[in-house]
Amino acid sequence: MQKRILITNDDGFESKGLLALKEALKPLGQVTVVAPTTEKSACGHSLTVTKPLKFIRVDDDFFKLDDGTPSDCIYLALNVLFEKDKQPDLIVSGINRGANLGEDITYSGTAGGAMEGALHGIPSFAISQYYTSGREMLDMLGYELAAKSAHDLAKKILNGSYPLGSREFINVNIPPIPPKECKGYKVTKTGNRSYESTALMNRNPRGEEYYWIGVDALMWQRDIDEESDIYALNQGFISLTPIQLDLTAHKKIKILQKWIEM
Repeated sequence: MQKRILITNDDGFESKGLLALKEALKPLGQVTVVAPTTEKSACGHSLTVTKPLKFIRVDDDFFKLDDGTPSDCIYLALNVLFEKDKQPDLIVSGINRGANLGEDITYSGTAGGAMEGALHGIPSFAISQYYTSGREMLDMLGYELAAKSAHDLAKKILNGSYPLGSREFINVNIPPIPPKECKGYKVTKTGNRSYESTALMNRNPRGEEYYWIGVDALMWQRDIDEESDIYALNQGFISLTPIQLDLTAHKKIKILQKWIEM
């Protein structure tokens, strides 16, 4: 029986990364694409509940969701495009333009798409292409390494080998190097970002203030953990990070209980 693969992203349905992912996975099964109409970067794991959404057919098994988020795309695709007994065997979100590392995973629409898949009990991974010196570098680098990695990981999962449990997914980040320079895969934990404010104030022609939130530079706490995702990328490895949706700080439950009883 042909495997069913559902893909989405947060860069929009025309993204080069999404199209590269689609081509990479086509040899592995029937690929259905449901992607946002416009870029939805940093929308996190959000669903649209304040307005209706509409599927617009782009091509066979290829839809854009009018003003939807990646989570909307997965949620509605599973409920509308797939029968209950014929759900996807795999969900992949990406290939994102830029890294999704450390605490940025909580902002990431790319990760949000994979989170939605994990919530429905479907093996899922998010994949992102890190680049360091502007989009000119990404245009030169392309998505060759990311596409090959997505193909290899998807093939391994579709062959019945998925190591994670319910409500867990794999967050994949690709180093900014040519394929021949890649050192392979490294399983990592999330690093710790250092954040600075990039909210820029401007004035419109009426003199009214408005603010534009920019993109923080990828800066990391001084003591970089050698087991972290960012360290692996800087060493030329593809980073694989297992992510769980359970956000409970389990080690702090007893501490919090003692504190509230004091």
